[in-house]
Amino acid sequence: MDTARYDESALDAARRMRDRQVGTVVVVDGERPIGILTDRDLTVRILAAGLDPKTRVSEVMTPSPTTVTEETEIATAVGYMRAGRFRRLPVVGPDGHLRGIIALDDVLGVVASELAEVGPLLLREAPHRWLGRQT
Repeated sequence: MDTARYDESALDAARRMRDRQVGTVVVVDGERPIGILTDRDLTVRILAAGLDPKTRVSEVMTPSPTTVTEETEIATAVGYMRAGRFRRLPVVGPDGHLRGIIALDDVLGVVASELAEVGPLLLREAPHRWLGRQT
């Protein structure tokens, strides 16, 4: 899990994102998530706006991210992503400290894997008329 401090420069955060080959960092104050910074934020809020790359992360991050806990149902997390139009959610423990991040791509990978396992079973068990076959 990749993080940035709210008081560091956007340039330092961008370099960390490059080095770790990630498009998002969770901005933390201590161990608590207080924002999210994405490669899109860097492009739109710094580069396109003509700001100095040494601008602090706190000035260009998306503040107060929606978070989930380790006990949050996947469907609930996906609902938050859909409602908020974002693809990642920080995962926090009972103490509010950052534990990880869940990405929509991770969820889609799990769903695709599940469907791949269920698909052949459905084909085997489906009535022939569902498959367009004559009985």
